[in-house]
Amino acid sequence: MKRMWKSLAAATLAIALPAAAQPAAIETHLEARKVVRAADGKETFAAAENARPGDVIEYVATYRNTGKQAVKNLAATLPIPANTEYVAGSARPADAKASIDAATYAGMPLVRKVVRDGRTIEEQVPIREYRSLRWFAGELGGDKTASFTARVRVIDDQSPSEPGNQGGGK
Repeated sequence: MKRMWKSLAAATLAIALPAAAQPAAIETHLEARKVVRAADGKETFAAAENARPGDVIEYVATYRNTGKQAVKNLAATLPIPANTEYVAGSARPADAKASIDAATYAGMPLVRKVVRDGRTIEEQVPIREYRSLRWFAGELGGDKTASFTARVRVIDDQSPSEPGNQGGGK
């Protein structure tokens, strides 16, 4: 039985500004759209209110500076919703950082240190474990807009009711 998820567009956007930041005049808008691929390979978009495992959803996060002064040190954050996984290489601009805990961000692919046979080695973090993307946009001028895009694929987590189960393999 295939499950259907609703409200994938419910991801929330975050803006990170330094504590002593100038008055924030940033409006945010998040658009979620289902990517539909035609037989000829061309892509179109459809409403993303409902999605099934295997569907690809594209998020477009738009940040608009409604003020006249530039906003500095802007960091745009896009959470990766539960029951989805980031589609590798889909982030635009491509310099997005990823996180598994929404606190620490690093370049992709993410790696972590693990102990195997008594030795510490680095291994890639499975992409299914990525929970958030962040772009360090720097400065957004007055009356300017910046958009950030990434795609996720809806996954069929075999045990969505179990706390802490993120569907990742070992």
